[in-house]
Amino acid sequence: MVQQLLFILVSAAAIGLAWRGFMRVRRYILLGQEEDIAGDSGQRWRNVLLVSFGQQKMFKRWLPAVFHLFIYLAFLITQVELIEIFIDGIFGQHRFFADKLGGFYTFVISFIEVLSVLAFVATIVFLARRNLLKTPRFWKPEMKGWPRLDGNLILIFEIILLIGIFSMNGADVLLQQMDPAHYKDTGALAVSSWLGPALFGGLDAGSLAAVERFGWWLHLIMVFVFLNYLPYSKHLHILLSFPNTYYASLKPRGEMENMPAVMNEVKSMLGLAEASDESGEDLPEFGANDVFTLSWKNIMDAYSCTECGRCTSVCPANITGKKLSPRKVLMDIRDRAEEVGRNIDSGSADFARDKSQPVSRANYEDGRSLFDYISPEELHACTTCNACVEACPVLINPLDPILKMRRYEILTLSQGPADWLPLFNSMENSGSAWAMSEEREKWAREAMEGA
Repeated sequence: MVQQLLFILVSAAAIGLAWRGFMRVRRYILLGQEEDIAGDSGQRWRNVLLVSFGQQKMFKRWLPAVFHLFIYLAFLITQVELIEIFIDGIFGQHRFFADKLGGFYTFVISFIEVLSVLAFVATIVFLARRNLLKTPRFWKPEMKGWPRLDGNLILIFEIILLIGIFSMNGADVLLQQMDPAHYKDTGALAVSSWLGPALFGGLDAGSLAAVERFGWWLHLIMVFVFLNYLPYSKHLHILLSFPNTYYASLKPRGEMENMPAVMNEVKSMLGLAEASDESGEDLPEFGANDVFTLSWKNIMDAYSCTECGRCTSVCPANITGKKLSPRKVLMDIRDRAEEVGRNIDSGSADFARDKSQPVSRANYEDGRSLFDYISPEELHACTTCNACVEACPVLINPLDPILKMRRYEILTLSQGPADWLPLFNSMENSGSAWAMSEEREKWAREAMEGA
């Protein structure tokens, strides 16, 4: 009874804290503007099944994809054993499903153990790639400090979780022989049937029971630690990759979003719409300069980022030594959302534009923007080639916020690289990228007249 009460209290506290963390992330994502999500829902569900569940885009680099698959499958299938742990913890049972499922139970737990061994191998490989082989994309400037530690911590957590699983199962296999009345027969487990006797074969029943409980609680506590760690880690992609792939744009890559103010002005110039009298209104702002003017989907992209660096590793600007890193852009958006969200959550009047009103999304000003995180040099380096979009394993679009920030810089601030201005002037005056004295359509008219 004491253990049941302790289990319920620990579980309630851990789940409650995790819920607060996930709701915090939700609030920060919704700092962005509304975005119309349109398109074929069938295609969206195919993206979820193939890209999120099926890991389709991971296999463009097959070797790390195989090791990642081991960890991914172990994570998914281990939840079956976690369900049993919850039932046992609440009702004071031990291996609730063992006698009910018989041989199928043996198969399921054995499958989990085999996957856990493969996940352990993958974890060691990933730790070696990050810290011994020093794969270049994990050692870019934006990965210093917490991002690098974050990538290692989750792998260490995985090893601790596996220690819990095999301590619990290994000791339990021996206890089944000593006290079959209290420890239900699981059958011959694929790993623990030989690992348990090898590790714990010399212990008495009391010590084995202590090891089994240690493994059981360690497994549970590490699950709760991981659950509460997710909202503050890049590994939030484990959950957000599913909605992120569902809501990913179905438009052709490179198709830019129309700006209504500009589109209506052009239509009025061409006589396709009546010119509106907006002389009494404030001039519109184009593009985005902060999380408030990005869309919620842009911010969700940032929180879904796995920081794997595949986007940066294929970026031609980054490869040629320029400052642009698509991964850093997403990390900066997430950091800015965190900064703004924390300030709003604090309730401090220092961050209120109107000091007579409480600070909120609509009443916020801290004198900073995304341009304090992302430099114009980074934005200008982008070639809009979509290589980063193609490379992302969870359908994130780093190009979209880059274009929105460039629009803000050029159209709202009237700033930009000096060598871009002749291009803009030529496009405006002659409709072509190159300044020519003749009209762009002249050759077409001459060709038609001579026909």
